Amino acid sequence: MGAFAKQVLKAFMANQGLLLAGAVAYYALLSLVPLLLLALIVLSHVVESTMLFETLERYLGWLLPGEGKPVVAELATFVQYRDVMGWVLLGTMLFFSSLAFTVLENAMSIIFYHRVVERRRHYLVSVLLPYAYVVALGIGLLVVTLVSGGLEALGQHSIDFLGREWSLDLVSRASLYLLGVAGEVLIITSLYLVLPVGRLRFSHALIGGAVATVLWEITRHFLLWYFGHLSKVGVVYGSLATAIVVLLSLEVGAALLLLGAQVISEYERLGKPGTHRPPKPMRTKEIRS
Repeated sequence: MGAFAKQVLKAFMANQGLLLAGAVAYYALLSLVPLLLLALIVLSHVVESTMLFETLERYLGWLLPGEGKPVVAELATFVQYRDVMGWVLLGTMLFFSSLAFTVLENAMSIIFYHRVVERRRHYLVSVLLPYAYVVALGIGLLVVTLVSGGLEALGQHSIDFLGREWSLDLVSRASLYLLGVAGEVLIITSLYLVLPVGRLRFSHALIGGAVATVLWEITRHFLLWYFGHLSKVGVVYGSLATAIVVLLSLEVGAALLLLGAQVISEYERLGKPGTHRPPKPMRTKEIRS
C-alpha cells in the first residue's frame, strides 16, 4: 500500500498535477457562477426559490468552505433580475459554464495518457460532453433539493418511544450529511467515468471517487477551522477575500480530484509492463536558436 501511494504521488508530480489543478480551478471559478445561475433560473420555475437557495447554500458550503452564504446572496440578487436577460447573455453564460469541464477533460487526458495513446475521443463528443454534464448537474440539483427538503421537514417532527419524546432533528441532520457525502462520491465517480477516454470500470471510478471524497472531507473541515480561527485573509485582501478563498478552495479541490484520477490511472496499470518504471516528468519542448 505504501509503495502504491508513493508511485501515485510520483506520477502526480511528474504530470504537473498542481499546475493542472491551478488551471482547472481558474476555469472552474469562471464557470461556477454562470453554471449556478443557469440552474437557478431554470429550476426556480419548478421548485420554490427559498428551498432552492437553502439547498444550494448548504451544499455549496461543501465546495467552498465558509463562503456558501455570500455566494448564494450574490446569486439571489442576479436571479431577481432574470427577466432582463437576453439570448446573448444566456448563450454567454452557457459557454462559460462549460469551460471548466473542457479544461478538466484535458487535464484527465494527461493523467490517463496511456488511454489517449491507445484511442482518441471524437471531437464532437468533446464539444457536447460539457453541455450534457451541465444538464445532468441541473437535474441532480433538483433531486437533491427535493430530497433535502423532505429530510428538513422530518427534523421538525418527533416520536414517542419508551414514554419519552425523541426529536428527529439529529436523524435529519445525519441524513442530510450522508446525502451530501453520497452525492459527492457520485459526482466525482461520474467525472471519472465520463471524462477519461475509453470505458472505465465502475469499480475503478468508485475507488477514485471514494479516495477523493475522503481526502476532501478531511481538507474541508481543516479549511473551515483555518479560515475561522487562524486566517487573516479578510484583513490582507479586504473586499477580495471571498474571491481568494473561493479560488483557493477550488484549487485544493481540483488537486484532490486529479489525485483521485491518478490513483485510478496507476491502479489500471498494475501488473502491466513498465508499471514500476519511474514516471517521466512532463516538460515543455526545448527551442534551439
